[in-house]
Amino acid sequence: ITVILLIGLLTSAAYQAFRPPPPKICGTPGGPPVTAPRIKLRDGRHLAYKEHGLPKDVAKHKIVFVHGFTSIVSPAMPCYQEVIEELGVYVVTFDRPGYGESDPDPNRTPKSLALDIEELADGLGLGSRFYVMGKSMGGQVVWGCLKYIPQR
Repeated sequence: ITVILLIGLLTSAAYQAFRPPPPKICGTPGGPPVTAPRIKLRDGRHLAYKEHGLPKDVAKHKIVFVHGFTSIVSPAMPCYQEVIEELGVYVVTFDRPGYGESDPDPNRTPKSLALDIEELADGLGLGSRFYVMGKSMGGQVVWGCLKYIPQR
């Protein structure tokens, strides 16, 4: 019994020593500063975003671009300005929940991600229809949009 207790205590001490600290949320005391524009969602979380291309009020095509596993809002879709102007494209990239400057969502599901995108689009005034594109793991979010917000 003593050996089992000793092993338990050592395991607990090792876990405490290697457990990562709790995350620091952007904009909270002790957390990193907010440098990107953010939109507040209905549940109180914030999504950071960045706009690219033509102004949305003159663009023919509005695109929400979803980053992959190791990315954040900053890298936009690589595209030449001439192509953007010729095609009339507006692109908004955003940090998925828990990435970059967006607040985490511990209850995140494919449906909640799709609804976050819909709320982002509504908050930015993209209109009733927009395109969603994803890179790498962002493709999973695009499939969620096809399933949960196909009307958009």
